[in-house]
Amino acid sequence: MSGVSGTGSAVGEEWGARAARSRALAVLRVRGRALGLAVLPAAVAVVLYAGEVTGHFSGTGWGTARWVVTALAVVVLLAATAVALVVARARPAATPTVELAETAAPDLYRLVRDLADRLGVPAPAAIALTPDCDSWLEDRTHRAHRTHHAGGGTGGAPVLVIGSPFLWWMRVGELRAVLAPVVAGTGPAAHPDIAAARRFVRGLDAAIAVPRTPGLDPVRRLGARGVGQVARVLLRACRGHAAEMERGVAAAGSERAQEVDYGVRIVAQEQVGLAYAGWDRLLTRVALPAWRMGRWPVKLDAGVVSALTELSRRDRLADGFSSRLGERPACDLLEEPGAVDEAASLLAARLFHGGPAEPGPDWSPVEWSQYPEEVVDRKWRTDAARLHQVLDGIDAAAAGPGAPPPTDGPTLTRVIDRLTMTAPGPAVGATAEATETSIEAAAGQDDHADLADFADFDPLDDLDDDSPPNPAADALAGALSALLAREEAAREARVAAESARGRTAAAVPAADRGATAYEGVGAYEGVSGPDGPLPLFPLQPPRSGRDLLADHVTAMVCCAAVDTAEAVPGLDWLDGPALLLGGERATDLGPRVLSLVEDGDPEPLRDWLARTGVRPEKPVRLV
Repeated sequence: MSGVSGTGSAVGEEWGARAARSRALAVLRVRGRALGLAVLPAAVAVVLYAGEVTGHFSGTGWGTARWVVTALAVVVLLAATAVALVVARARPAATPTVELAETAAPDLYRLVRDLADRLGVPAPAAIALTPDCDSWLEDRTHRAHRTHHAGGGTGGAPVLVIGSPFLWWMRVGELRAVLAPVVAGTGPAAHPDIAAARRFVRGLDAAIAVPRTPGLDPVRRLGARGVGQVARVLLRACRGHAAEMERGVAAAGSERAQEVDYGVRIVAQEQVGLAYAGWDRLLTRVALPAWRMGRWPVKLDAGVVSALTELSRRDRLADGFSSRLGERPACDLLEEPGAVDEAASLLAARLFHGGPAEPGPDWSPVEWSQYPEEVVDRKWRTDAARLHQVLDGIDAAAAGPGAPPPTDGPTLTRVIDRLTMTAPGPAVGATAEATETSIEAAAGQDDHADLADFADFDPLDDLDDDSPPNPAADALAGALSALLAREEAAREARVAAESARGRTAAAVPAADRGATAYEGVGAYEGVSGPDGPLPLFPLQPPRSGRDLLADHVTAMVCCAAVDTAEAVPGLDWLDGPALLLGGERATDLGPRVLSLVEDGDPEPLRDWLARTGVRPEKPVRLV
């Protein structure tokens, strides 16, 4: 197959490219019709003036028509010019990535260029990493994107975005096979019609978001809304053609890549699915608990290898995948894989959890070796402290002002006894007041105005109609939900304040800022920030009150086991925080806790405590 030039002349040999170019022309025809509609009043005005000069359109009526059409033409042309300027200047959304300069990954750049030469297509302008299991080409030729030193690209070639988990789990040959169809897409992207159609669609998409830009005065915001409505109509008209154009480009890339490492690509696609499964489990089960504790694991990509190796050990269907680890990993193509993994891990925390952009006192890194002590044990004791804080608030509300504090202390027996209360005593009836008391205690102030959001809170809303009745569990679940909502709101406020300070600091020249606070992240300052509110991709939906209560009771049991039965906190690469008893993971604790929370039946849990030697009457150490 012959190579392609910058105009993509030889790309027409492929069916997908021909289909993509045909759809690109359809998109451009929509743009042409809009332009023709905008100049139509001006063309009619020119005809009327020409008729006046030649004597064909004379008289008072024709003169009035000329003035009306001229005024309409001026208004339409001004509006069309405003729309065109906004569409051309609006900043298209860009994927948050870790930019890779060629000096940071010369071997990876060399691999991609060799692959482009074998495919006969232009090489990507730059390479960037994203904390996700996907790879694609992204156009960053807009001047707003060219401000990034590594991600802006040169000329009209797109940027190759690679999922960072691929570099750690895949071998070099597998990565090359997976990237072949993606890199082949630079051929159709170089065609002028396809490039122009993509620019037009991206401009329309960016123009729709302009009215939501902060800082606009009312007049400019009103004008931006008008432009957004026009852009929305145009985008709706060309949406189908644009989707078919992208399908054609993907088909062309896949067709051209058939000749490169086809057999290896079949095996590599299996690794793509496996890497996605491991990455999802690592984020939701392992990273998310750490993020909620204000800690971010610094080697998430390396953790994928451990998680998938553990999966291959447990699951016979994955048997043999770990044997690939003897081959050269793709992360060897990076000069400093540890620093890149660190930057990708921080970006993942920002995207999936909404953490701050830089480390700080409430947002510090944690190594995997420190995870059991710094995250698991701390999480359990924090949840246990929160549970007893809610119990204290409910007891104080039930006892009235001036009553002495409870004397039983933070024991597991206290929690079990409370959840096995069958009669709807005063503790259940005082749920609302106890909720306010616990929230005020957490905030350290008596600000009743801030509790307006929780005034109408009903703890029974989280329960299904057919859930077994447990009034004591309902009271605790409602109070826990309100307290956690207040803590989450405070965390989001701190993140917003830190982000605002980060934007202010970004406006100061680097020479005036001095050294970065954390050199591991500072080595990769080309991390493009997210567009929009954080987190962009929440990992889990909000949890119900019963789920929160079960988590907190489990944490209390684990604290008691660690303090009285010589158990230790551990890390399970597939399931996250784990309780280790005698070196073995305690896998039978969850159903017993659910029996206590859902049914008010403590016997299964008490049997487990007696069998493992845990003493529930002993106070536990809290945070």
